[in-house]
Amino acid sequence: MSSVANDALTVVIPTLGREQVLIEVVAQVVAASGRPDAIIVIDQSPAHEPETERRLAEWHSVGRIVWERLTEASIPKAMNRGLKLATTPLVLFLDDDVRLHAGLVAAHRRAHAEFPEAWAVVGQVIQPWQTPTDLPRPPRRTGLREDRDFPFHSVRPAEVGNVMAGNLSVKRDRALRVGGFDERFYGAAYRFETDFARRLMTAGGTIRFAPDASIDHLRVPSGGTRDTGSHLTSADPKHGFGDYYYALRHGRGSGEKAAYCSGRAFREVRTKFHLARPWWIPVKLLGEARAFSAARKAVREAPLLMNCSASPADPSPAASVRGKA
Repeated sequence: MSSVANDALTVVIPTLGREQVLIEVVAQVVAASGRPDAIIVIDQSPAHEPETERRLAEWHSVGRIVWERLTEASIPKAMNRGLKLATTPLVLFLDDDVRLHAGLVAAHRRAHAEFPEAWAVVGQVIQPWQTPTDLPRPPRRTGLREDRDFPFHSVRPAEVGNVMAGNLSVKRDRALRVGGFDERFYGAAYRFETDFARRLMTAGGTIRFAPDASIDHLRVPSGGTRDTGSHLTSADPKHGFGDYYYALRHGRGSGEKAAYCSGRAFREVRTKFHLARPWWIPVKLLGEARAFSAARKAVREAPLLMNCSASPADPSPAASVRGKA
């Protein structure tokens, strides 16, 4: 049996409710220099426009991609599915609304080769209002706020304590060792990647920020987490649950947890939107109270993690479309 190269890499693209932009992302990855060894699209969309369906099916049929369809929308679950389907030592997760900079795949491979102690590499993420900027590394806080506000549009490499899941590569065996991504995070799954980073570091890993592995995040207004609706006018706990759950799961003592959670509730209504429309403040605070209550209940249970086996997944899952990897 032939061995797999240590720098063999699979790109995993979780997607929900995206059409033309998804096709453009997949086309960029297919045509990328230093092409990945496999591409897996984890599709949580109930249905697609005919042209999107046709293109994905065509790529799938000729073995350019594996197109896996899930019946439940959950970003941690989709990323775990991709992690399990992959058979390469490295797995690179990309958002479904990004523009790849030249050399992205090669830069992730190079970072893992240069820093073998790193269990994960997070690349540069340029938001629509940003440009790559030479920024000094912010002072590293401790506890729940460690690197929470790290500037991922910086051009300076660093060791970090947080990640952005839209441009994140991992050593597959290490990610599986910590159980992948916690599927108790739901809705917008806020802070699920920070939770993953904390568990990775607790297990002994380090995380590198590699600015030469760069993407533009397009922030397409429909699909993805935008399908969960606006958090500004909602009493639904799904918008705040993840942040409270993260704090209650990882906070060091009741003091840090209480300070973080109360600070979040205050910040969520201290916005320009709410100052101009104060009638939404009670609605928002109700959502925060419901989110906190749901998080308190959830932390009484163990995190919902993967089986820590590094073996490939069952090749015949339900509700899937499969092709050659």
